[in-house]
Amino acid sequence: MANTNNNTRQFRKPLNLNIGMIIFAVILFYLFVCVVLYFRSDHIVRYEVKEGSLATDSVYRGIILRDETIQYTQVAGYVNYYAREGERVAKNALVYIVDETGRLNENLEAMNQGENTLSNKELSEFRNEIISYVHAFDSFDYATTYDCKYALKNSVLKLANSNMLQNLSDYGAGAGMNVINYSYSPKTGIVAYWVDGFEQLKASDVKAEMFDTKTDYERKQMYTNALMAEGDPAYKLSTSENWSILIPVEPERGAKLAQEGYIKVRFLKNRLESWGKTTLVSNADGTYLQLEFNNSMLTFINDRFLDIELIVEDETGLKIPVSSIVQKEFFLIPEQFVIPGGNNGGYGVLRQTYMEDGSISSQRLDIEVYSFDSESKEYYLDSSILNPGDILYKLDGQETYTVSRRATLIGVYNMNKGYADFKQINILYQNDEYAIVKSNTKYGLNVYDYIVLDASSVSDDQFIK
Repeated sequence: MANTNNNTRQFRKPLNLNIGMIIFAVILFYLFVCVVLYFRSDHIVRYEVKEGSLATDSVYRGIILRDETIQYTQVAGYVNYYAREGERVAKNALVYIVDETGRLNENLEAMNQGENTLSNKELSEFRNEIISYVHAFDSFDYATTYDCKYALKNSVLKLANSNMLQNLSDYGAGAGMNVINYSYSPKTGIVAYWVDGFEQLKASDVKAEMFDTKTDYERKQMYTNALMAEGDPAYKLSTSENWSILIPVEPERGAKLAQEGYIKVRFLKNRLESWGKTTLVSNADGTYLQLEFNNSMLTFINDRFLDIELIVEDETGLKIPVSSIVQKEFFLIPEQFVIPGGNNGGYGVLRQTYMEDGSISSQRLDIEVYSFDSESKEYYLDSSILNPGDILYKLDGQETYTVSRRATLIGVYNMNKGYADFKQINILYQNDEYAIVKSNTKYGLNVYDYIVLDASSVSDDQFIK
């Protein structure tokens, strides 16, 4: 049998490179490099300038200041009110009586006065009180529900007491009239049956912690037929229609609002509107805007704090992001040393220079102007072209000026020309995100200009791809 040896060898196929594969590999490598460079480089994002406005926060909580006088009980006993809360009483009008024994109600009920009915006017007052509560209800301040409950309860009892008062003439001295004390109003005014310790508060004494009604604010409500000691607060009188609201504001915002003189105010409780006279009040605790009114005091007689909306015109102009704003330093050059009419209608200066033979001569430099101060008559010139100590000449004389003084401008980087070109801006108002700047300024921005969104991502005169 023949012996067979298998010595067959397999050879690898040679790699056939063609021009298509080489081009594909080069393109793939180029794309990889571009992706890496893209993620490693800083991205300059542009922003198109447009006209706009800022809706400023115009809703505030204010504290009410009124001309209020607390009246105190003269004797101890059960107090029954006969003047309704929010009612204007005349001088020497009956406000309440004090029953020293506490048997007045029992004796009057024993006289069988019969059923009492409410008039349409009285029902309307109850309806308005409930509607006002519904409009002002805040689920985070549930204590107002008890205030409404007590107000309605007092109204009911005061109406009942008014009916009982008509029968007091039938309640003779032998039945105990000698233990009933009548209390009359010392002067005319609006009656209120609550105190909170702020009755004598002045605008200069207002503090920030007073606005924390959930923790520090205490209000005492007086109830009819309640037992009171001698010297307890019985009620209070508001004797003037002039009243005011103080709201906390930032100093700059407050100064601007105070300059208005009068501001239209919307009361969020009932959506009524009124004009308030503005006054800026500053003390060691903060800055407040005082709004003074000469009407509607009766409407809010049962309130110490009010939520209000200031109806003011929004600032309009060119709207830009705050992230675009930057500060840049410039040289201040007097007007007489700046020559108008340079290239493309620009400006120039004559700078002292030295020739090769050591003689002194002058050189004209075209330079860009970034702003002009009309008061000091000085131009803001780029500090990258001039140097401290440079000597400038007047065009029509030998008077010189040494470059030294500097000042700062606020602006943005315009990118219309393909590089970071600083433009001054005049900010009218700004919040945390946007600023409204004045439009149509000589050295500033125009609508539809493109600016750098993040000013920190570029440097002066940097070319932008």
